[in-house]
Amino acid sequence: MKKVLVANRGEIASRIIKTCHEMGIETVAVYSDADQELPFVKNATVAHRIGEPPVMKSYLQMDRIMEIAETEQVDAIHPGYGFLSENATFAKAVAKKGIVFIGPTPEVISLMGDKVKARQTMIDAGVPVVPGSDKDVQTLDEALKLAKGFDYPVMLKASAGGGGIGMICCHTEEDLQKAFQTTKTRAKSYFGNDDMFIEKFIPNARHIEVQIFGDQHGNIVHLFERDCSIQRRNQKVIEETPSPFLSEATREKICHAATMAAEYVGYTNAGTIEFIVDEQENFYFLEMNTRLQVEHPITEMITNLDLVKWQLLVARGEKLPLTQNEIMRSGHSIEFRVYAEDPLKFFPSPGKIEEFTLPQNVKGVRIDSGYEAGTTVTPFYDPMLAKIIVKAENRPEAIQIAKDYFSQIEIKGIKTNIPLFQEIIDEVLYTKGEYNTNYISLMKKH
Repeated sequence: MKKVLVANRGEIASRIIKTCHEMGIETVAVYSDADQELPFVKNATVAHRIGEPPVMKSYLQMDRIMEIAETEQVDAIHPGYGFLSENATFAKAVAKKGIVFIGPTPEVISLMGDKVKARQTMIDAGVPVVPGSDKDVQTLDEALKLAKGFDYPVMLKASAGGGGIGMICCHTEEDLQKAFQTTKTRAKSYFGNDDMFIEKFIPNARHIEVQIFGDQHGNIVHLFERDCSIQRRNQKVIEETPSPFLSEATREKICHAATMAAEYVGYTNAGTIEFIVDEQENFYFLEMNTRLQVEHPITEMITNLDLVKWQLLVARGEKLPLTQNEIMRSGHSIEFRVYAEDPLKFFPSPGKIEEFTLPQNVKGVRIDSGYEAGTTVTPFYDPMLAKIIVKAENRPEAIQIAKDYFSQIEIKGIKTNIPLFQEIIDEVLYTKGEYNTNYISLMKKH
């Protein structure tokens, strides 16, 4: 593997490019007109314009990406996360051209990308799932009948959804009537698929996910769990590992269940099994992400491993570098997703970044950034600016490192959610680790 095309943008494109270059692999970046001055374009060995800013005219242009891949004679394509990363059609198109897709097989992507099929597959694998519909819900009448059977509240979800998009909690029949068509329309717009399903809503839940990895030789391992319960609008903003909530017994069970799930579908490369965990530590399969996750750095911090490097090694046919018994962890790591957004209203805050000071080489702090001073945050994409990842020997020390670091940051020209982070890590329930997926909404009400 001598040359890799990175079919993504921003901080994850820079992240992949960095590891490729450390391994002596050349990289090809693709960029839209809105991103031509961002760091990832300059970091790559070579970069190609892909199209106009809207995603349908740029980062979702499969034909244009394949055209560039063939022109550059790349050996592999890394999709990052979002965009085409979980698109089975794209993975098939890549393989058809004799290029390696750095991810699982198209068949697994297709199977696990359909939330209804994924639920049934996990039931067959012996993994517990949230009570819900066993097929797509086509009409509002059907949805209302199912919801009455499960009892409110329920979650209405897009079958092809992800990243918190295309899902809404309905507490009453009236909520479901209002949400049904709106959610279908949004799902069609974002994912090209308006199929919906319904699940029983688990109150006061934790969102726990397990990092799994498989190779082409049948080996499957887990790299422990991540607690992703601090969310706004069903989208993660703070993640940490290990979870401050799970007992060691539950941690062992949930990681075993994730490994079972991956083994059942014959998984290869990096993936994540996501679970909802109730107040009694009962856990239920939520979904499988057939790609690298935004929050993978905290796993890297506690295991001292490079997951992108593992992806590249597995993609070129090598065995996993370590067995399960050889994978060790130490310390505690927390990731904060820094967004260009109003910290009170959670509205995006696009604009030119006049100052962007995120101090480097600070002990216990890692920065994965997609922007720099003078660049512009446009309204076309997710407004995540950077990820601040901290690590210490224990959780209280990690929180203190974050507090100290936030006081050193200077970002001007746009609003960010850093004040929200500062508020959270000073709050008693967070410092005790006593939070769930409702944490931010409840905090804002007070």
